[in-house]
Amino acid sequence: MPSLNKKLNKIDKLYQTLHDKQPKLGKAASFLTGSGVITANSLGVGLPIWSLGAAKVLTGSALADKGLIKITKYWINSNNAVINHALPHKDWRISLPDDLSENKQYLLVSNHQSWVDTSIVQYISQNRLPLTRFFTKFDLIYIPVVGQAFYFLDFPMMKRFSPKAIAKNPELRKQNLIAAERACRQLKDKPFALLNYLEGTRFTPEKKAEQQSPYQHLLKPRAGGLSLAINALGEQIDAILDITIVYPDGIPDYDDLWKGNIRRLGVEVTRLQMPDELFNAIMNGGYDRDETTKKMMFEWLEDIWHQKDERMTRMLSEFDET
Repeated sequence: MPSLNKKLNKIDKLYQTLHDKQPKLGKAASFLTGSGVITANSLGVGLPIWSLGAAKVLTGSALADKGLIKITKYWINSNNAVINHALPHKDWRISLPDDLSENKQYLLVSNHQSWVDTSIVQYISQNRLPLTRFFTKFDLIYIPVVGQAFYFLDFPMMKRFSPKAIAKNPELRKQNLIAAERACRQLKDKPFALLNYLEGTRFTPEKKAEQQSPYQHLLKPRAGGLSLAINALGEQIDAILDITIVYPDGIPDYDDLWKGNIRRLGVEVTRLQMPDELFNAIMNGGYDRDETTKKMMFEWLEDIWHQKDERMTRMLSEFDET
């Protein structure tokens, strides 16, 4: 172990020296390392994921499912190792509750600004939370390896329909809900962290203006996905966790992460307390059929979102003070 630590320290110093003395070369080296690891892992785990995924779908094998999760964790942890050792000069301030466990069942909600967000959630989850799944677009299933992994690992995959198409055929929305509910129910007997970006899309100033959002840093929250997950998973949920992410130097593109351009990052994870009356009403299907329950849900989310907006302002100001 000491020899491994020495090797890692040498790697850390190498990338740090490159970024300090030859910034362009340092960024290129970090990016090539990250993209190389991601590509190698994608090629290396492709066949095992397809094989185990097929076995799981055809036989319902719990052993195949455990194998899929183990491979996926290795994949994510490899990416995290690149973040730890090939991206120097990080002022990443991460705060999580001390009592999180990889063996529990969590619903996660988060603000959403960049494609980087999901990689950050996976980074902070290592050795703290179960494998994180999230609501995603069905179209991603066509991405080699990644898309199929989403499907085999029971990610709730939603098809995007235009309001016009749904108005013409309301069954389209129902199909989406049934598919998402089925995916949620398949998580019942295993540890999970199910992530929902409540804004439904990435934040931009243009979207904020179009929505006339009352928040400084956020779009308006949507309640449908979280309500569906509560209804499907019910009392098995150990906690609802709220993840707040800020990028003090501006919202990054995905390649900024692997070039080492995200020097400053803030993440705070807090527990949310939903009133028992509201939780039980949603668990019993009240969100879809009872306007009082729906109103209570939106009022609760609006309060949570105002607190998150204030938290983001405070987190950003703390970076400015140092």
